[in-house]
Amino acid sequence: MNPLSSINGTLVAGVVLALVIGLVYMTGVQFNTETLIMWIHVFAGIVWIGMLYYFNFVQVPALAAAASDQGGPGGAGISKYVAPRALAWFRWGAVATWVSGAAFLGHRGIFVDAFLLQGGAALIGVGAWLGTIMLFNVWVLIWPNQKKVLGLVEATAEEIAKARRVAFLASRTNTLLSIPMLMSMVGFGHGGFVI
Repeated sequence: MNPLSSINGTLVAGVVLALVIGLVYMTGVQFNTETLIMWIHVFAGIVWIGMLYYFNFVQVPALAAAASDQGGPGGAGISKYVAPRALAWFRWGAVATWVSGAAFLGHRGIFVDAFLLQGGAALIGVGAWLGTIMLFNVWVLIWPNQKKVLGLVEATAEEIAKARRVAFLASRTNTLLSIPMLMSMVGFGHGGFVI
């Protein structure tokens, strides 16, 4: 059976390959919990931010183009089949990213310092706060409003128009916040940005 035939098989094969590489290059090295937490955090973050960028750079402009194409197929296929699945990966990627990030901060013993923006944890704390705001936006603003837009919950035409705008602005806000958030996370892990 070819693991590339399904997404589950592909993911499992990728994890197995990562473990094999780790075992080959970590001979004699003990298991490192912090590295595992960080790997989970980075992987989940790629899923979350990747979906965020997909929505903002690809899906929203494509749906706008489909809506203005008088003779085209429209955006119903995207709205019915793609968006709900993409939003599931998006919102659960957000949760996994935040939880694994909190686990990393806790494992390092800097959770409180990070969220209080104290000492050497201030830079990663900025990233943690931005990520927390982004997680809030996903679950409180984007997802409830997207359910209305996609017809997963009943809403009037006026409610759908308002929901579309709220979800759009929250998603654009998250795209904006993702840039300094990523800078803060990478900066902390690599010694900051000022030499």
